[in-house]
Amino acid sequence: QALLVESGGGLVQPGGSLTLSCVASGISFSIYDMDWYRQAPGSERELVARITSGGQITYDDSVKARFAIFRDNYKNTVSLQMNELKPEDTAVYFCKGSWLSLTYWGQGTQVTVSS
Repeated sequence: QALLVESGGGLVQPGGSLTLSCVASGISFSIYDMDWYRQAPGSERELVARITSGGQITYDDSVKARFAIFRDNYKNTVSLQMNELKPEDTAVYFCKGSWLSLTYWGQGTQVTVSS
């Protein structure tokens, strides 16, 4: 059974940093494209960053140069390094794994950026 579990969220001051991690089990992790999404209250879920099975990376314009996504296929983990955090980065962050028609979501981790 596929399972994605995020961790690393919390409360951070503006300008601070956090690293989110998502550990996958029950899937052949290395063949999955892995995404980080976020959803703020009252807003739709939006794609923040993607790393494909081949290592191609894309970012939403709002986080370019501040966030970095990386994966470790030996540890079945995808991470999101978030720097220079802003109040507008406050959201629940979700990881998603997809391969062909298969898609799995984690339960989310809350990130709050506030002084």
